[in-house]
Formats: sequence, C-alpha cells, structure tokens
Amino acid sequence: MSGHNPTDEPHEPTDPQVAEAFGTAARITLAPGPREAREAPAAAPTPDDEWALPEGRAWVYLADPAQGLTRPVILGDGFNSGPSDLDFSYEILERGPYPFLSTLRRRGYDVILLGFDERGASILDNAKVARAAIQEAIARRTGSHPLTVGGFSMGGLVTRYALAEMEHEGADHETGLYFSYDSPHRGAWIPIALQAFAHYIRRLNPAFSNQMNSPAARQLLWQHISEWDDTPETDKERVEFLAELERVGGWPSRPKKIGVANGVRTGEGNGIRGGEKAFHGKGLAITGTRLHTQSAGENQLVAQLRVVTLRKPQIHTSGMPEIDGAPGGTLEGFGILADELDKIPAIIGLGSQADIREHCFVPVVSAIALRDIDTQEKLHDPFPENSEDSELDEYLCATHNEGHTRVTEELCTWIMDRLP
Repeated sequence: MSGHNPTDEPHEPTDPQVAEAFGTAARITLAPGPREAREAPAAAPTPDDEWALPEGRAWVYLADPAQGLTRPVILGDGFNSGPSDLDFSYEILERGPYPFLSTLRRRGYDVILLGFDERGASILDNAKVARAAIQEAIARRTGSHPLTVGGFSMGGLVTRYALAEMEHEGADHETGLYFSYDSPHRGAWIPIALQAFAHYIRRLNPAFSNQMNSPAARQLLWQHISEWDDTPETDKERVEFLAELERVGGWPSRPKKIGVANGVRTGEGNGIRGGEKAFHGKGLAITGTRLHTQSAGENQLVAQLRVVTLRKPQIHTSGMPEIDGAPGGTLEGFGILADELDKIPAIIGLGSQADIREHCFVPVVSAIALRDIDTQEKLHDPFPENSEDSELDEYLCATHNEGHTRVTEELCTWIMDRLP
C-alpha cells in the first residue's frame, strides 16, 4: 500500500506569488465600453494637429485642413486611471454603434479631443487643461464661430467647471453651447462591494484600490469607502468639489446647456435586483468571496471577502437604495473584475465568475441634473421629456438603459442638431 504524499495536495499560493501573478497578468481598473475597445483598440488616425497643454494635450481633427480651425468642438475625456489614450477615445467615439467624430467633421465641425495626463486627478486640476484648450482654440480659430465645449462622463464635469470658472473670473470663453454626455452631475455609483474588494486586495495589487481612492473617484462617487471595512459616506473631497463648483456659479450661464443620458426617463430599471449574487470566487485562493448587488434596508450583506487568507470578513450597508438596478448608464464593474482575475494563471487560484456583469453607474436623474440619487423614489420616479426641475436647458434620455457613454445615433444626432 503506497503512502499518502502531502505534496500531491493543491497548495494555496503565497502573497508574493499572487502579487507577482497580478503584476504580470491583470490590471483591474474600471472603464466604459466593450471589452475589445477597452483592451485592444485599433490605432487612431494621425491627428491634423496636437496641442501640448499644461498637464494634458489635445488631438485635433479638422473638418477641412485647407481652411484650418473654424468651428471648434471640444470633447473632454472621462474617468479612468493614467493618461488619456487617443486610440481608446477614438475607438469609443468613432468605431462603436455610431461614427460620431467623422459625422461631426462631415457637418463642418473641427473635433478637438481633450486628454489629461492623469484621468484620476482632481476635476479641478483637469479643468485647467480644459481651460487651456479653450484659450488655445480661440487663439488658433479663423473667424469668430462660437465654440462648443463639453465632454463624456467626467469630461462633462471638467468642462462645466472650466467654463463656469472662466465666467466667474470675467474671462471670455466664446462658447455658444455646453453639452454633457452621461455625466454624473448628481453623483456616480460604484457598488460598495466592488470598492471593498478593491481595497481588500490592495496589498497584492494596488491598481484597483488606487483608482477607487483617486481624487476624481472621491469627487464623482455619491458614496465612497477608502478602506474595505469603512462605512460608506460622501467623501470630503466630493463635498469640497461641490462647494467649489457652487462658488463659481454652479454652471456657465452664457452658453446654452444641454445633456444626454444613457438611461430612460420612464423609471424602468435595468432588471438587476438588489441582494443578488453578482460575483463569486472559484479558484482555491479566492473561494469564499461573494459580491452582491446593493440591497435596500438596514444591515444588508453586500460582500464576503476572502483572498489567500482564511478570514472571510463580511461587509454590510444600511440605508441605501437598490441603485445597481436604477435607470441609467451601466458599467461592467463585476464583469471587468472577473475578466481580469481570469487572466491570471489557474495555478494561482484566482479564477472567478461574474454572475451579473454590470450595474448602474450614472443614474439617469444624475446625468440630466434633475435630482439626487439617494432614495429609490428619486431614482425611479418617471419625468417628462423636458422637466423644469433639470438644471440643463434641454436634455434627451435614451430609449433604453444602455452602457455608460455608449455613442448612439439617437443621442449624437440630437446633440449635433443643436450645435451653433
């Protein structure tokens, strides 16, 4: 009879082994768009011009290079980690459901893609990049056609603040239209379960936690935690950002202000129910981890965490709405996490599964600056095509709840029909 050899048993990897595997195979950060666009965008065409700006840059695609810059449209980039990526921006804006950039140029508009050296930096800092781009466009423009200035997601807040600050200081931005595209004017949402997991694995791989704790994330998110076991709250940086925005008037007053949302106005949610299992670990080192969609009520379980160690702490929340299922633009937060963990070799034991890939990221009432997002009623109460309660002059909501900043003919055509 042969003796049992303990080396035949699977062994859990050590912290250094897991950290090394993370570093070589996975980088967990949240970004909009389909997986192919996020991970392997095709090369963008060479711009007609590129402007170096303080802490950023602008890529310029002219409608007619022979005429130069005549009808500028500045498009601010959204939230992520690291520097803006021209290939990614071009992929999302041009090669998705609708070719927004080439259609703008065919209509005679010059496209200026505004990028930041650090997309996770403070909105106030990146507003300086937007301000520099506005001044550069005015200086280089032939003629006196008014500018259009706006942005996607966080880019809509960056440009909103830049224009309002210029007016507050008496600077002429020469802008006729401001637009936002699924921008979180009343706050964005990353599930507390995902934030907790990000911070729980910080010692193994800090990228996800760093993104969740970046200045931009703290300013954008309605509820935030800095450590895995924190109580969710409105971060101090968000409070200070909103106060600074209010100091400069809240909004620019001279341009017409319009916005679009990747969610519906009927109150119909995206079908995701609260308290459902959204993600679970399957590999040896992560079995026991379960992340749940946000449920309403007191002391609600949203996560059980286990990575490498045997501990299985639980995360509970109180007083939250079931915001993952709210009408609005969605983000594949749970799906991105599972995708990235599954890139790590199976021997490390971090295999996982997203039972629900997405969650609401920007509730529709936030994207059109209609109301706050702290109760079920505010998230779901339907509203008319043009409500006087919105802080925008005009808005359009999508026919369906769809991916955050999904570039569609429905929304883009509506914006273009309002350009000066």
